[in-house]
Amino acid sequence: MDGNTFYFEIEAQFMIWLQNLLGEAGKYLGALFTVFGETMVLVVILIFIYWCYDKELGKRIGVAIVTTVAWNPLVKNVALRRRPYMDIPEIKCLKAPTTTESSVMDIAAQGYSFPSAHATNSACVYSFMALEKRKRIFKVCAVVLPFIVGLSRVMLGVHYPTDVIIGWIMGYVISFGVFFLNSKVKRRWIVNLIIFAITLIGLFYCRTEDYFSTLGVMAGVFLAMPVEEKFVKFENTRNPLFCVLRVGVGLGAFALLNYLLKLPFSEEFLRNGTLISLSVRAMRYFVIVFVLLGLYPALFKIVESRLVRKK
Repeated sequence: MDGNTFYFEIEAQFMIWLQNLLGEAGKYLGALFTVFGETMVLVVILIFIYWCYDKELGKRIGVAIVTTVAWNPLVKNVALRRRPYMDIPEIKCLKAPTTTESSVMDIAAQGYSFPSAHATNSACVYSFMALEKRKRIFKVCAVVLPFIVGLSRVMLGVHYPTDVIIGWIMGYVISFGVFFLNSKVKRRWIVNLIIFAITLIGLFYCRTEDYFSTLGVMAGVFLAMPVEEKFVKFENTRNPLFCVLRVGVGLGAFALLNYLLKLPFSEEFLRNGTLISLSVRAMRYFVIVFVLLGLYPALFKIVESRLVRKK
Protein backbone atom coordinates (compact mmCIF):
# COMPACT_ATOMS: atom_id res chain seq x y z
CA MET A 1 0.00 0.00 0.00
CA ASP A 2 2.10 2.90 -1.30
CA GLY A 3 -0.58 5.43 -2.22
CA ASN A 4 -0.55 8.55 -4.38
CA THR A 5 1.01 11.94 -3.74
CA PHE A 6 -0.84 15.04 -4.95
CA TYR A 7 -1.43 18.44 -3.38
CA PHE A 8 -1.54 22.15 -4.11
CA GLU A 9 1.64 23.99 -3.17
CA ILE A 10 -0.38 26.57 -1.25
CA GLU A 11 -1.70 23.76 0.98
CA ALA A 12 1.77 22.68 1.98
CA GLN A 13 2.85 26.28 2.58
CA PHE A 14 -0.20 26.94 4.76
CA MET A 15 0.39 23.81 6.85
CA ILE A 16 4.08 24.63 7.37
CA TRP A 17 3.19 28.22 8.32
CA LEU A 18 0.46 27.07 10.74
CA GLN A 19 2.67 24.55 12.52
CA ASN A 20 5.53 27.06 12.81
CA LEU A 21 3.13 29.70 14.12
CA LEU A 22 1.59 27.49 16.80
CA GLY A 23 4.73 25.57 17.75
CA GLU A 24 4.31 23.03 20.54
CA ALA A 25 0.89 24.48 21.41
CA GLY A 26 -0.42 23.22 18.06
CA LYS A 27 0.03 19.63 19.20
CA TYR A 28 -2.12 20.12 22.30
CA LEU A 29 -4.73 22.29 20.61
CA GLY A 30 -4.99 19.79 17.77
CA ALA A 31 -5.39 16.87 20.17
CA LEU A 32 -8.11 18.79 22.06
CA PHE A 33 -10.11 19.94 19.03
CA THR A 34 -9.90 16.64 17.18
CA VAL A 35 -11.79 14.85 19.98
CA PHE A 36 -15.08 16.32 18.71
CA GLY A 37 -14.66 14.33 15.49
CA GLU A 38 -13.40 11.07 16.97
CA THR A 39 -15.56 8.13 15.90
CA MET A 40 -15.65 6.71 19.44
CA VAL A 41 -16.85 10.01 20.91
CA LEU A 42 -19.61 10.26 18.30
CA VAL A 43 -20.56 6.63 18.95
CA VAL A 44 -20.91 7.31 22.69
CA ILE A 45 -23.16 10.30 21.90
CA LEU A 46 -25.20 8.12 19.56
CA ILE A 47 -25.71 5.24 22.00
CA PHE A 48 -26.63 7.66 24.78
CA ILE A 49 -29.32 9.16 22.54
CA TYR A 50 -30.50 5.72 21.40
CA TRP A 51 -30.46 3.91 24.76
CA CYS A 52 -31.46 6.79 27.03
CA TYR A 53 -32.71 10.02 25.46
CA ASP A 54 -34.74 9.35 22.28
CA LYS A 55 -34.67 5.95 20.59
CA GLU A 56 -36.23 7.11 17.31
CA LEU A 57 -33.86 10.07 17.04
CA GLY A 58 -30.98 7.70 17.76
CA LYS A 59 -32.04 5.47 14.89
CA ARG A 60 -32.16 8.37 12.45
CA ILE A 61 -28.77 9.70 13.56
CA GLY A 62 -27.43 6.14 13.45
CA VAL A 63 -28.33 5.81 9.77
CA ALA A 64 -26.61 9.12 9.01
CA ILE A 65 -23.41 8.32 10.87
CA VAL A 66 -22.98 4.76 9.58
CA THR A 67 -23.53 6.07 6.05
CA THR A 68 -20.85 8.70 6.55
CA VAL A 69 -18.38 6.31 8.17
CA ALA A 70 -18.92 3.65 5.48
CA TRP A 71 -18.84 5.94 2.45
CA ASN A 72 -15.66 7.75 3.48
CA PRO A 73 -13.49 4.68 2.65
CA LEU A 74 -15.23 4.39 -0.74
CA VAL A 75 -13.61 7.69 -1.70
CA LYS A 76 -10.33 7.08 0.15
CA ASN A 77 -9.74 3.85 -1.75
CA VAL A 78 -10.13 5.65 -5.06
CA ALA A 79 -7.88 8.62 -4.28
CA LEU A 80 -5.30 6.59 -2.28
CA ARG A 81 -3.78 9.87 -1.12
CA ARG A 82 -0.79 9.70 1.18
CA ARG A 83 -0.74 11.84 4.30
CA PRO A 84 1.07 15.21 4.14
CA TYR A 85 3.89 14.39 6.55
CA MET A 86 4.76 11.27 4.53
CA ASP A 87 5.92 13.33 1.54
CA ILE A 88 6.74 16.81 2.86
CA PRO A 89 9.58 16.74 5.41
CA GLU A 90 8.78 20.23 6.71
CA ILE A 91 5.35 19.06 7.89
CA LYS A 92 5.45 17.28 11.24
CA CYS A 93 3.09 14.52 12.33
CA LEU A 94 1.91 15.64 15.77
CA LYS A 95 -0.49 12.73 16.19
CA ALA A 96 0.42 9.52 18.01
CA PRO A 97 0.53 6.29 15.97
CA THR A 98 -2.76 4.41 15.60
CA THR A 99 -1.35 1.51 17.62
CA THR A 100 1.76 1.11 19.73
CA GLU A 101 3.14 -1.35 17.17
CA SER A 102 2.60 0.85 14.11
CA SER A 103 4.73 3.64 12.69
CA VAL A 104 3.29 6.98 11.61
CA MET A 105 4.88 6.27 8.22
CA ASP A 106 2.98 2.99 7.83
CA ILE A 107 0.14 3.96 5.50
CA ALA A 108 -1.56 0.60 5.93
CA ALA A 109 -1.92 1.32 9.65
CA GLN A 110 -2.54 5.08 9.43
CA GLY A 111 -4.95 4.99 6.50
CA TYR A 112 -5.29 7.20 3.45
CA SER A 113 -5.71 10.94 3.71
CA PHE A 114 -8.47 12.03 1.30
CA PRO A 115 -11.05 12.90 2.52
CA SER A 116 -10.73 13.47 6.27
CA ALA A 117 -12.99 11.06 8.17
CA HIS A 118 -12.98 13.35 11.22
CA ALA A 119 -14.21 16.29 9.13
CA THR A 120 -16.82 14.13 7.40
CA ASN A 121 -18.13 12.57 10.60
CA SER A 122 -18.36 15.82 12.55
CA ALA A 123 -20.06 17.72 9.72
CA CYS A 124 -22.63 14.96 9.33
CA VAL A 125 -23.49 14.32 12.98
CA TYR A 126 -23.65 17.91 14.23
CA SER A 127 -25.55 19.19 11.19
CA PHE A 128 -28.00 16.29 11.46
CA MET A 129 -28.68 17.25 15.07
CA ALA A 130 -29.33 20.83 13.91
CA LEU A 131 -31.78 19.62 11.27
CA GLU A 132 -33.60 17.50 13.81
CA LYS A 133 -33.73 19.94 16.73
CA ARG A 134 -33.91 23.31 14.93
CA LYS A 135 -32.41 25.15 17.89
CA ARG A 136 -29.79 27.88 17.73
CA ILE A 137 -27.25 26.01 19.85
CA PHE A 138 -27.31 23.03 17.49
CA LYS A 139 -27.00 25.31 14.45
CA VAL A 140 -23.93 26.94 15.98
CA CYS A 141 -22.42 23.54 16.79
CA ALA A 142 -23.10 22.38 13.22
CA VAL A 143 -20.70 25.07 11.98
CA VAL A 144 -18.21 25.60 14.80
CA LEU A 145 -17.43 22.00 15.80
CA PRO A 146 -16.73 20.67 12.27
CA PHE A 147 -14.55 23.76 11.66
CA ILE A 148 -12.35 23.24 14.72
CA VAL A 149 -12.18 19.49 14.05
CA GLY A 150 -11.06 20.09 10.46
CA LEU A 151 -8.55 22.74 11.55
CA SER A 152 -7.15 20.33 14.15
CA ARG A 153 -6.43 17.72 11.48
CA VAL A 154 -4.42 20.26 9.52
CA MET A 155 -2.64 21.47 12.68
CA LEU A 156 -1.62 17.89 13.50
CA GLY A 157 -0.19 17.45 10.00
CA VAL A 158 -2.33 14.41 9.17
CA HIS A 159 -4.57 16.00 6.53
CA TYR A 160 -4.27 18.54 3.74
CA PRO A 161 -6.81 21.41 3.78
CA THR A 162 -8.47 19.89 0.70
CA ASP A 163 -8.97 16.63 2.64
CA VAL A 164 -10.88 18.62 5.23
CA ILE A 165 -12.88 20.75 2.80
CA ILE A 166 -14.09 17.73 0.82
CA GLY A 167 -14.78 15.95 4.09
CA TRP A 168 -17.01 18.82 5.23
CA ILE A 169 -18.88 18.84 1.94
CA MET A 170 -19.34 15.08 2.00
CA GLY A 171 -20.58 15.11 5.61
CA TYR A 172 -23.08 17.91 5.03
CA VAL A 173 -24.39 16.34 1.82
CA ILE A 174 -24.93 12.95 3.50
CA SER A 175 -26.60 14.61 6.48
CA PHE A 176 -29.06 16.58 4.35
CA GLY A 177 -29.58 13.61 2.03
CA VAL A 178 -30.46 11.16 4.80
CA PHE A 179 -32.65 13.75 6.53
CA PHE A 180 -34.51 14.41 3.27
CA LEU A 181 -35.03 10.70 2.56
CA ASN A 182 -36.28 10.11 6.11
CA SER A 183 -38.88 12.84 5.64
CA LYS A 184 -40.03 11.61 2.23
CA VAL A 185 -39.78 7.79 2.43
CA LYS A 186 -42.01 6.29 5.10
CA ARG A 187 -40.57 2.79 4.88
CA ARG A 188 -37.20 3.14 6.56
CA TRP A 189 -35.94 -0.21 5.28
CA ILE A 190 -36.04 1.09 1.70
CA VAL A 191 -33.67 3.95 2.56
CA ASN A 192 -31.39 1.54 4.42
CA LEU A 193 -31.39 -0.91 1.52
CA ILE A 194 -30.38 1.82 -0.95
CA ILE A 195 -27.56 3.00 1.33
CA PHE A 196 -26.31 -0.55 1.91
CA ALA A 197 -26.41 -1.38 -1.83
CA ILE A 198 -24.25 1.67 -2.60
CA THR A 199 -21.83 0.70 0.19
CA LEU A 200 -21.43 -2.81 -1.28
CA ILE A 201 -19.76 -1.26 -4.35
CA GLY A 202 -16.62 -1.07 -2.23
CA LEU A 203 -16.28 -4.86 -2.28
CA PHE A 204 -14.95 -4.54 -5.81
CA TYR A 205 -11.95 -2.37 -4.91
CA CYS A 206 -11.65 -1.58 -1.17
CA ARG A 207 -9.07 -3.62 0.73
CA THR A 208 -8.67 -1.54 3.87
CA GLU A 209 -9.73 -2.38 7.42
CA ASP A 210 -11.87 0.73 7.83
CA TYR A 211 -14.14 -0.24 4.93
CA PHE A 212 -14.79 -3.77 6.16
CA SER A 213 -15.23 -2.62 9.76
CA THR A 214 -17.89 -0.10 8.78
CA LEU A 215 -19.55 -2.53 6.37
CA GLY A 216 -20.08 -4.89 9.29
CA VAL A 217 -21.26 -2.04 11.51
CA MET A 218 -23.75 -0.88 8.89
CA ALA A 219 -25.18 -4.38 8.41
CA GLY A 220 -25.49 -4.77 12.19
CA VAL A 221 -27.28 -1.44 12.61
CA PHE A 222 -29.69 -2.03 9.74
CA LEU A 223 -30.64 -5.53 10.97
CA ALA A 224 -30.74 -4.65 14.67
CA MET A 225 -33.26 -1.82 14.28
CA PRO A 226 -36.18 -3.91 12.93
CA VAL A 227 -35.39 -6.76 15.36
CA GLU A 228 -35.55 -4.35 18.29
CA GLU A 229 -38.77 -2.81 16.98
CA LYS A 230 -40.48 -6.20 16.65
CA PHE A 231 -39.20 -8.18 19.63
CA VAL A 232 -37.49 -5.95 22.22
CA LYS A 233 -39.31 -2.60 22.26
CA PHE A 234 -37.27 -1.02 25.05
CA GLU A 235 -38.18 2.38 26.46
CA ASN A 236 -35.95 5.39 27.03
CA THR A 237 -35.15 6.64 30.51
CA ARG A 238 -34.30 9.93 32.18
CA ASN A 239 -32.99 8.22 35.33
CA PRO A 240 -29.28 9.21 35.61
CA LEU A 241 -28.31 5.90 37.25
CA PHE A 242 -30.02 3.84 34.54
CA CYS A 243 -28.40 5.97 31.82
CA VAL A 244 -24.95 5.38 33.30
CA LEU A 245 -25.62 1.65 33.63
CA ARG A 246 -26.94 1.29 30.10
CA VAL A 247 -24.01 3.11 28.51
CA GLY A 248 -21.32 1.77 30.85
CA VAL A 249 -22.36 -1.88 30.63
CA GLY A 250 -22.85 -1.50 26.89
CA LEU A 251 -19.32 -0.21 26.37
CA GLY A 252 -18.00 -3.02 28.56
CA ALA A 253 -19.97 -5.55 26.53
CA PHE A 254 -18.47 -4.11 23.36
CA ALA A 255 -14.93 -4.61 24.67
CA LEU A 256 -15.72 -8.14 25.87
CA LEU A 257 -17.39 -9.23 22.63
CA ASN A 258 -14.56 -7.76 20.57
CA TYR A 259 -12.04 -9.71 22.66
CA LEU A 260 -13.96 -12.99 22.55
CA LEU A 261 -14.59 -12.87 18.82
CA LYS A 262 -10.86 -12.42 18.18
CA LEU A 263 -9.84 -15.47 20.23
CA PRO A 264 -10.34 -18.10 17.47
CA PHE A 265 -7.87 -16.25 15.20
CA SER A 266 -4.20 -15.39 15.42
CA GLU A 267 -3.08 -11.77 15.45
CA GLU A 268 -1.15 -12.44 12.25
CA PHE A 269 -4.31 -13.63 10.48
CA LEU A 270 -6.36 -10.67 11.69
CA ARG A 271 -3.75 -8.23 10.37
CA ASN A 272 -2.66 -9.87 7.10
CA GLY A 273 -5.05 -7.83 4.92
CA THR A 274 -6.39 -10.76 2.91
CA LEU A 275 -10.02 -10.81 1.81
CA ILE A 276 -10.73 -13.65 4.23
CA SER A 277 -9.32 -11.81 7.25
CA LEU A 278 -11.10 -8.60 6.26
CA SER A 279 -14.37 -10.52 5.89
CA VAL A 280 -13.87 -11.98 9.38
CA ARG A 281 -13.38 -8.41 10.61
CA ALA A 282 -16.66 -7.34 8.99
CA MET A 283 -18.49 -10.30 10.56
CA ARG A 284 -17.01 -9.52 13.97
CA TYR A 285 -18.31 -5.96 13.89
CA PHE A 286 -21.66 -7.14 12.54
CA VAL A 287 -22.17 -9.51 15.48
CA ILE A 288 -21.07 -6.91 18.06
CA VAL A 289 -23.33 -4.17 16.75
CA PHE A 290 -26.32 -6.46 16.25
CA VAL A 291 -26.06 -7.79 19.80
CA LEU A 292 -25.59 -4.36 21.39
CA LEU A 293 -28.31 -2.52 19.48
CA GLY A 294 -30.80 -5.31 18.83
CA LEU A 295 -30.54 -7.73 21.77
CA TYR A 296 -28.77 -6.04 24.69
CA PRO A 297 -31.65 -3.52 25.29
CA ALA A 298 -33.88 -6.48 26.26
CA LEU A 299 -32.02 -6.46 29.60
CA PHE A 300 -32.97 -2.86 30.43
CA LYS A 301 -36.46 -3.53 31.77
CA ILE A 302 -35.43 -6.70 33.62
CA VAL A 303 -32.44 -5.20 35.43
CA GLU A 304 -33.96 -1.78 36.10
CA SER A 305 -37.23 -3.19 37.51
CA ARG A 306 -35.21 -5.25 40.00
CA LEU A 307 -33.19 -2.22 41.04
CA VAL A 308 -36.40 -0.27 41.62
CA ARG A 309 -37.89 -3.10 43.75
CA LYS A 310 -34.75 -3.19 45.91
CA LYS A 311 -35.25 0.46 46.74
